[in-house]
Amino acid sequence: MVELQGIPVSPGVAIGPALVLDPDGYRIPRCLVAAEDAEGEYTRLQTAVDAVSALLETNRLETSAVAGVNTGDIFAAQLQMLHDPRLHAELGRRIREERQSAAYAVSRVLHNYAAALRRLDNPLLADRAEDVLDIEKQLLLQLGAVSRQPLSELTEPVIVLSHVLTPSETASLDRRYVRGFCTETGGPGGHTAIVAKGLELPAVVGIGTFLENIGAAATVIVDGDRGRVIIDPDEETLAHYEERLQQRESLAARLAELKDLPAETADKVRIQLSANIEFPHETESCLERGADGIGLYRTEFLYLSSTEEPSEEDHYEAYSQVVREMDGRPVVIRTLDLGADKMGQRPLAEQEHNPFLGLRSIRLSLKNLDLFRPQLRAVLRAAVHGDVRVMFPLITTIAELRQARMLLNVVAEDLNEAGIPYRSDIPVGMMVEVPAAVIMLDRFVKEVDFLSIGTNDLAQYTLAVDRSNEYVADLYQSCDPAVLRLIASSVKVADANQTPLAVCGEMSSNPGRALLLIGLGVRNLSVPPSSLHRVKKAIRSVTLKQCIQIAERAMTFEAARDVDLYLQDRLSALAPELIVH
Repeated sequence: MVELQGIPVSPGVAIGPALVLDPDGYRIPRCLVAAEDAEGEYTRLQTAVDAVSALLETNRLETSAVAGVNTGDIFAAQLQMLHDPRLHAELGRRIREERQSAAYAVSRVLHNYAAALRRLDNPLLADRAEDVLDIEKQLLLQLGAVSRQPLSELTEPVIVLSHVLTPSETASLDRRYVRGFCTETGGPGGHTAIVAKGLELPAVVGIGTFLENIGAAATVIVDGDRGRVIIDPDEETLAHYEERLQQRESLAARLAELKDLPAETADKVRIQLSANIEFPHETESCLERGADGIGLYRTEFLYLSSTEEPSEEDHYEAYSQVVREMDGRPVVIRTLDLGADKMGQRPLAEQEHNPFLGLRSIRLSLKNLDLFRPQLRAVLRAAVHGDVRVMFPLITTIAELRQARMLLNVVAEDLNEAGIPYRSDIPVGMMVEVPAAVIMLDRFVKEVDFLSIGTNDLAQYTLAVDRSNEYVADLYQSCDPAVLRLIASSVKVADANQTPLAVCGEMSSNPGRALLLIGLGVRNLSVPPSSLHRVKKAIRSVTLKQCIQIAERAMTFEAARDVDLYLQDRLSALAPELIVH
């Protein structure tokens, strides 16, 4: 038995036979073409580019559907790289002027790009080299210069072992057969790691050189919780991990039985447990897991899934599908929550040094009314099919909220004059995501019908931490005492004004933190569909008094780590089967 230690990037345990991918990679020999064939060779390259572009777009859509838009955006970034004018100019020069074959030109240019990124002192940028090499490999496959990996021909479960896996390779792994993977290189900030986590594939990266010592018939355990990879485990170790797998599967089966039971505490305090979605087809998963409604319908996919700006009809069809399928359950539609830097259909701003503090969300919508109007019209039209509510993101000033509400009224008047069916009496809410909103909440609450706390951005803006920056990501903690105080303050204001308040950020998807939120007075949680059963189980395992005691104790701590350790301890006592061992 050999035990290796790497970097855990996607949790879970996987056991299976090893599939070792070629650790040597590939080399494209120098090859020149005749002058009269150069233009045809360039045309071959363009055909390959079109094919890879379509593949990346498919990867983006499918990954977004499974793992969320942020994860899918990885492939949107690769699409930008693929269509970089400077890249095409250099490739064209090599093929047309230097008579290089398309494959050799692609290999040389993209290898040089990757090498330049790896030489940078910034590890975050160095991690982007894997994206460049991914594009290179995809182009070479389309050009017929390299053969496809055995990943496309799997017929039985395997653990993939490789020197490196590109984001595209990771996204295209057949999850019927691939149980997990581990690589010699990579880090927690790499896109391969992000995709693996989004797809819920146990993964360990950055192990170092080990492939040359792996036998073809080796059995492998990937422990994505602790970053361990065990080759040819002894009987005791194998039995231990098989028991862990059985416990996980058994828990999932038991939790599924909660589908038709209400999310209420042991002393019958009802909690509204809704789901966050990004795509219309996710409603099926929500209904299968017994969601009370859609607490957050992210509409960004309409802008990110097409090279053309969505029309009013595109919005209407998507919203109507969700509303109809939810069959009377409430659907909270959040208006566009993207930055100008993500709007690929048209330039909406010059390059911003700090997009998180720039033109984004409601600010972007209010500065581009021709972008905002079609969405608001579609929301009001879709509202005739069910219980629709609209919510504005990143509200920081009263003026923003009033302007957005005024535009909603204007749009309603336009629909009325045109004789188009609509509803104008839908509830209007706002996201509470910045400290400014919390401080002024006593004023905001008089102008909205409901509130929803977005803990992801609230933590980011409160703690001044970019959660995607690996240098400071450890400081991003939704249980930081400062964030908890802001949540508690928001709940107090909402209760005093009898205004419904929900929490829809990732914090609410953690069972222990969900109990803390309930103890703080939150009665409406919205979580990813995959978290519905676990959170419901936690809720049904406690009394309201116990939740209040948890909250009171948590508010006495001075550090997020202490809060999380305490919550883990209480969850293990109150709902021990939810603890991952």
